[in-house]
Amino acid sequence: MTNNHYKLLVVDIDGTLLDKGGVVSTEDKNALAGASDSGIQVSLSTGRVVQASLGIINQLSLDGYHVFFDGALVSDPEKSEEVYVEPISKELVRQTGEFAHLNGITLDFYSVTHYFIERETWGSDIRREFHGTQPTVVDITKLWQKERIIKATLTVSSPEERAKADSLYQQFRSSLRFSLTKTPTYPDVDFINVVALEASKGKALETLASHLGIALTEVIAIGDGANDVSLLSKAGLAIAMDNATDELKTVADYVTLDVDHNGVAAAINKLLL
Repeated sequence: MTNNHYKLLVVDIDGTLLDKGGVVSTEDKNALAGASDSGIQVSLSTGRVVQASLGIINQLSLDGYHVFFDGALVSDPEKSEEVYVEPISKELVRQTGEFAHLNGITLDFYSVTHYFIERETWGSDIRREFHGTQPTVVDITKLWQKERIIKATLTVSSPEERAKADSLYQQFRSSLRFSLTKTPTYPDVDFINVVALEASKGKALETLASHLGIALTEVIAIGDGANDVSLLSKAGLAIAMDNATDELKTVADYVTLDVDHNGVAAAINKLLL
């Protein structure tokens, strides 16, 4: 039996589908396939860029539209079709690039197709090895002249890096949206996404559902991080992982098992299939 009230299932990746080994469990794969086979559209909603999500999309045999860049892009990567995009303004790319350069802050930038860095760091090593994204070394103070930038990121581990990240946040907190994300594979690393102030996973979900002709009450969303609050707040059924932040659990209708115990599959099998 399938709960036919729901037509769209939106799932976060890191900490929701991917466990500390960077693996999607067989149980979660089978549950998502069952939802898809029952006629429910399955979409991913992630802070990741497109390139860093393609392996998961292919592994799960998903098609159609997904939310990338922490809500700043909704697209069908197979067709290169953009439904919604909220890039960072060129002026803010210029200002943040110059501020980072002058203050020795490692700030990376992303277009839809490229990953730009000022220099190689341990953070770019992680993104190359874990996300499969190959960086392009550029002069970040001139990047605004040539590229449409969708997201910037700070990769933080040490107290010094946290202090520098905070200085960027204090400088631009009123004009850009900063969100902290984590992955079980690197529990001691903070990945801080920087996107346009108007962008969020919640707004992206509204746009995606509207494009598909689906009411928000017909949407199930599953997540674990602070950047999933807006996503779950918009969904008809909001599910938080047991490893989710306390903030996210407060907006959830249901808390499932943690990522290492197939929480996605448990929720789908109990509430959907």
